Parts: sequence; C-alpha cells; structure tokens
Amino acid sequence: MNLFQLFKNIAPYVRPYKGLVALALLLTSVGALTAQVNAYVLQYTINSIASLVEQHKQLAEGLHIVAFISIVLLSKEILNIFISFGQKFFGEKIRIMISKDLAQKIIEKILSYRMAFFTADESGSGKLQTRIDQGVSSLTRTVQSFFIDIFPLFTSATVALLGMFNANVYVGLAGLCIVPVYFIISQKQAKKLKGWRRNIRSFRENKSGGVINILESISVIKSFNREDIEAKKQSDLQTALTDTQMRTRSTNFKFDGLKTFTEQFGVVIIIILTAYLVLIGQMQIGAIMLHIMLFNNVTAPIRQLHRIYDDVNDALIYAEGFFDIMHSDHEKEQSGDYRPERITGKFELRNVDFAYPNGTQALFDVSMTIAPNTITALVGLSGAGKSTVINLLDKFYASACGEILLDGVPLCDYDTRFLRENIGLVLQKNHIFSGTIAENIFYGNPNASYEEMVEAARQAYIHEQIIRLPEGYESSALLLSGGQQQRIAIARMFLKKPPIIFLDEPTASLDAIATEQIKNSLDAIKKDRTVIIISHSISQFIDSEMIYVLKNGRVMEHGSHEEVYRQEGVYKEIFDAAARSLNVEKISGTIEKK
Repeated sequence: MNLFQLFKNIAPYVRPYKGLVALALLLTSVGALTAQVNAYVLQYTINSIASLVEQHKQLAEGLHIVAFISIVLLSKEILNIFISFGQKFFGEKIRIMISKDLAQKIIEKILSYRMAFFTADESGSGKLQTRIDQGVSSLTRTVQSFFIDIFPLFTSATVALLGMFNANVYVGLAGLCIVPVYFIISQKQAKKLKGWRRNIRSFRENKSGGVINILESISVIKSFNREDIEAKKQSDLQTALTDTQMRTRSTNFKFDGLKTFTEQFGVVIIIILTAYLVLIGQMQIGAIMLHIMLFNNVTAPIRQLHRIYDDVNDALIYAEGFFDIMHSDHEKEQSGDYRPERITGKFELRNVDFAYPNGTQALFDVSMTIAPNTITALVGLSGAGKSTVINLLDKFYASACGEILLDGVPLCDYDTRFLRENIGLVLQKNHIFSGTIAENIFYGNPNASYEEMVEAARQAYIHEQIIRLPEGYESSALLLSGGQQQRIAIARMFLKKPPIIFLDEPTASLDAIATEQIKNSLDAIKKDRTVIIISHSISQFIDSEMIYVLKNGRVMEHGSHEEVYRQEGVYKEIFDAAARSLNVEKISGTIEKK
C-alpha cells in the first residue's frame, strides 16, 4: 500500500468531519504566515540597528525600534497561543472521532463475516487483534500527524520558500534544490525498510497469538511441566522480532545521518550565497539572518519528518492488514429475504459435500431428512462430520455442492437473522461473556422479563446455586465453574424457546446428577420441537426417533435405535463400546441387589 492508496482508503472516514478539517486548515494557513514573522522582524531589527550604528546614534534614538519589535513579537506569540491550541484541539478531535469510527466499522465488518473467515489460517484471534489494534492506532496517528504536524509544517515551509524567492531568486532556488535531494534519500530509505517492517508486523501478530495461546492453555502447560518449551517459543519469536527491529533502527540511523548532512549542507550554501550578495552590495546585512531563518522554516518538515516518517511507514504496513479485513467482502455472510410466518423444522440434505477453508473435506454426498417435531440423533466417532452438519443447518457455512432445504425452501433463501432467531444452539463448550449472570442468560432473549429469565434458570437447574452467591444474578458469570456455565448456556436456550433445537454434547461437562436434571429439562423442551442432538452418551441418543450414523463424512446407517442396531454396523460398535465403558452389567447388578 502506498500513500495515495492509504489516503484513498481513509478518506471516507475523514469526510464526515470536513468542517473540522476546514477549520484546522484555516488555522494552519494563519499559523504559516505568523511563523515567518520572526525572520522579517529580525531582518528589520538588524538593518535598523546597523543604520543607527553607522549614523553614530545612541540608545535613545533606538528605543522606538525596540518598542516596535517587542509589540510585534509579543502580539504574534499571543496569537500563536490560540492558533496552536486550535490546531492541536481540532486535530486531536479529528483523530479521536476517526479512531472511534474505524474501530466500530471493523467490528461491524467482522460480525458480518461467515465462519469461514474465522477459521482461515490468517484469522487467528491474536493476529486479528494485532491487526485491528495496530491498524486503528497507526491510521489515526497518521491523520493526526497530517493535520497537526505535516500539513502545518509544509504550509509554513511553502510560505517560507516563497519568501526566499521574493527576497532573491537565486537564494530561493538554492533552498528549493535541497528539498528533492532529501526526499530522494527518504524514498530509498522507505524501499529498504518496507520488507523488514512487514516482517515486524508478522512477528508481532505471531507473538500476540502465542501469548493468547499460553493464557488459554495454562493448565495443560503446567500439568505437563512444559513452561520451558513455551518460554523458548516466545523467546525465539522475541529474538527474531528484536533482530529485525535493530536492523531497521540501524538502517534508519544511517539514512537519517545522510539527511541531516543534506540539510546542513543547504544551510551552508544559503549562508555563503547570502554573504556574497551582501558583500557585493545587492543586499543589506539583515538579509543573512532573514534567509537563514526562512531556510530553517523550509527545513522544519525535514527535521520533524524523522519521527513522522516512521509513523507513516508503520501506518502503510498495518493499513494493509487492517484494510484486508475491512475489504473482505467475499467473506461476507450471505442472507436471503425469506421470512415465513412459521417454521415447522423439516430439514432435507440432498447430496451435500462440504470442505472447510483449509481444504479438509468434512462431508461426502450426505443425504438425510430430519422430520419436524421429532428428535434426530447424529451419531459417530469424533471427526465423522456431525458438528459440520449442524454448522451447515445454522448457515455458519455454505455447502460446496448439493442442496439443503428447510420446510421445502432452499436454506440459502432464508433471512439469516430470522433463521437463527428460530434456532436454539447448545454446544459442548459454550462461551460465557464478560458480565453478570443475568446478562448472560438474557442473551437468549434480550426482551424477556426478569421473571422469565429466572424461570429459565430454574429449568436449567442453576437458580438455587445462583441465589446462594453474594450478589445473586448480578454476580460475574466468569466466576462460575465449567458445569455451571454450561447450565447458563442451556438457560439461554430455555429463554429463547425456539422451534428448532441443536444440541451438540449439551451435558458433556456436567456431573451425573446435573446431567440427569438437565436431561429431564431438555426432555421437556424437546416436546413439539425439531431437535437434532449430537452425543456420545447412550442416554441422550437412545430415545431418538431417527438416528443417522456418520463415519468419515458419510452417512453409513439410519433408522430407529432398534433398526440401526440390528444392522450390526458402525452404530452397533459405538453402542456396545459405550455400554461396556459404562460397565452396564455391574451397574444393573448393583441396582438389582437393592
């Protein structure tokens, strides 16, 4: 990404604040004029005093000169206070407002993307977080630098250069010739550093992802005593990042030294040329200070650009990653506009194939019919494709080929928001949001009453445990155990009361008594609803009216429990293994002795 592309991408976010921009530019123009006052006052002072000295006049005759320059300089400084405040305040306001808009827009974009976007290799949580944080920070710094630093400096430099040309064309040309030399050096510097800066971005993303992975896996790391391995991984990343940063800094220092020499070389040329013109009588002695100070105003952007240039180049690198996320329209979640008055819940999958974005083929020619108001179980070993079926039915992904119908209408024609409002999803591991227990349950239906929320908690057998907490429903949900959090997720579903329910190992993290309680609640809510359940628990799938058995992404068997078991295939192997793992014979013997 180059500067033109950067400003083209960021222009839509600056445009709403064009009034503030205009005000900032007006203040900048006035500030550029006042910045030249010192040079002309100094020229006037030197020439006037030199004239008085030549005439052998004393201090009394020069007091009016001192009074005049004092009034002018003090007035200029007072005016500059207001100009500087306005420039900084409005520039900072533009930066803050654009930062807010960029941060909000990127979140809205991400929320609109399909699940395929989040499972891509380049969309790890650490990488996305780094791209967003660094992108917003660097882009807004660039806007701020432009309106508070770069534009005022270059405006002042332009006015100063015009002043040099007005004083003497040759002096103006000498000052002008130095500027392109400096920018040629800067361009070579940018080209040299571009690849290294991109590597730094990649290292930072990987390091951020590594830290998140450590925090999420800390119990596993400690249980295996692998702290040294994880520390080594981070050390290697940090070493690579540090080495690249040092190479970048070393190169910067070399080019910055060359640019400083170029600038000082220009000052020497201006002094020699002006002194020559004074000596041959074409200028007064005050012109020397005038030209030096004007040239200092011309080279002010050069002195400041050492810092600003790094910010702009960082922005160019991080803007690439930021706008890659922002412009991923091909990943945007597709939605139809079909919204029937009522959904009965009959799903039909016809010859469905599906592969994840990483290329893993999950389903092969899958066909099944899920009858409305019945319980259908998906059974199979891990990796058989059970959860993938649910992901497709919830429109998290789109099938590569084949057709999926809901109540006889292609699933892709349904309004996605409407569809998900009519589906309740309970996963093996449900996410609990930062906030209170009540807020997490209300997530199932924000419009429900407090009494309905409490009733949902009762149905999920979590109410009694909640009210024993010091703050009850206002306690932090993150303080709950894994099993309690699972019940909160189930309470959300009770509050939502959808006509279609997907249960993916809903009791996997619960103890035996809690599992029985939740099973009874789920049995109650299953009534007159279309239910698809995934479970390795016999108690969960044995009562299903229809069972589909999957293996390696293919449907191997289907029918009722008795029908599928009699086929003596995959289902029988799974069922018998589950029964043996429960030690059913000993359990039944213990119960009989009672």
